[in-house]
Amino acid sequence: MLYWNSLSDFLSMGGYGLYVWGSFVLTAAVLGGELLALRQRRRRALDDVRRWRLLNGDAPHDPSP
Repeated sequence: MLYWNSLSDFLSMGGYGLYVWGSFVLTAAVLGGELLALRQRRRRALDDVRRWRLLNGDAPHDPSP
């Protein structure tokens, strides 16, 4: 089990803190960016479906939940 004497010791992670915490921050940023991109792709796909249905004479219907 790991024990630290202070918050500073915990954050420094035995000299590897920059690498460890930088990795966590970078991973969180990439996952956040992917979620935003996924939301944008979903909106575009729904808009494409709505546009296609209108062009083909189908009744307008909102497929979003």
